Amino acid sequence: MEQALLSDQKQEESLRYYQYVGRTASFNAPSAIGDEVSVDEIRSASVFSDPNYYPPSIHSALVASPESDPSQGGYGEGFQQGYTSNQFGRLILDEVEIRQLLIDHVGHRCCWASQPARRWKISAIEDCNVYVGTLETFIEERETVRETEPYAGGEIDGKGTGLELGLWELDLRSEFPLLFVPHKELRAKIPHSEAKEKCSGCQGRGEIPCPTCNVSLEPGFYKENQMSQCHVCYGRGLIAHRDGSDTICNKCNGNGKLPCVMCASRRLIKCQTCNGQGSLLTRNIALVRWRTLSNRKVSATTGAASVPDEVFHKARGVQLYNTQAYQCNPAYFADSYLLNRFSSEVIADRTPIPPASRVICERHTISVVPVTRVTMAHRNKAFSFYIIGVNREVYIRDYPSKFCWGLCCCLEWLKV
Repeated sequence: MEQALLSDQKQEESLRYYQYVGRTASFNAPSAIGDEVSVDEIRSASVFSDPNYYPPSIHSALVASPESDPSQGGYGEGFQQGYTSNQFGRLILDEVEIRQLLIDHVGHRCCWASQPARRWKISAIEDCNVYVGTLETFIEERETVRETEPYAGGEIDGKGTGLELGLWELDLRSEFPLLFVPHKELRAKIPHSEAKEKCSGCQGRGEIPCPTCNVSLEPGFYKENQMSQCHVCYGRGLIAHRDGSDTICNKCNGNGKLPCVMCASRRLIKCQTCNGQGSLLTRNIALVRWRTLSNRKVSATTGAASVPDEVFHKARGVQLYNTQAYQCNPAYFADSYLLNRFSSEVIADRTPIPPASRVICERHTISVVPVTRVTMAHRNKAFSFYIIGVNREVYIRDYPSKFCWGLCCCLEWLKV
């Protein structure tokens, strides 16, 4: 009898431990204080094979899992930090709390009347929880760009000083960013890649023909002292007055012609490419980018199909699975075929990797977002709104009492 009791106790402990299996691959899960997910709720996900079926609402019994390491990002990055499992408590919503959440939401809209939120009857409350799966791929991209600058003399770090390193042979560990940063870019000089080249713009002479006074002449036949007619005296050198007198033109000093404004009639100007040096210093530059490719997928019931996916991405949910590896595999829940299939779909939709890049690490998370759909009715009218996430954010699309005529700053009248 004692052995049977001991075996039942061990089985219960192992099943209780299953609540954190698969969701704590990147952190240690402390024991939760308060109510936890029951074994029956976990097993209920595998009893039904209908793809439209989802487990019962977690508003009544589910406590948030331990938070992941903020430095690693993870699902819900940017949400409030510092919560532990026992801080959420039971998420039971009664009609009083539901109505108060709607009243608070409407109160922040200057053109929404509060009468429907206060007076209309709550006719239906439906639980339609949503699963959110993410696959983040942290990659490193490298490409070579050629950089040139005027050569002003000095030593050159070329092939004579050593063997030029390959693009992926550069050691950039000191510049490596934190994993899963959105974007970071770095330019690094490739050692022993400098070379001196003749400027192609001036053929090494440091000067080019003037584009104003020698534009149509061939090399070797450039003419200097090319003058243009003075636009003030029209080539006369004198300015005529109404009294019949003439004065010397101050613009051309009586010559009637002006030197070229570009080269001062010298026929040549300094080459801007080489800055008059005649030579260019070229080097190879490694352009390195670290970025995170994110693929997100939402699995929602028909009751929550009208809510945009972005709302669920921003909502705070309960993390069920968190793993990090070079290449993540689909999650495995021993008692939930639906979650296993959903995880496989997220992995299958992996974002393609660019050719000139390599994968550093991947992170796969699965979260469940509590969603409650509430329907309110009055006479022959009705509308629905949603309470989403652990933070109980309200989302409503078609509120029945909106009075915005473009006279306030809410800009509701601009929405079609």
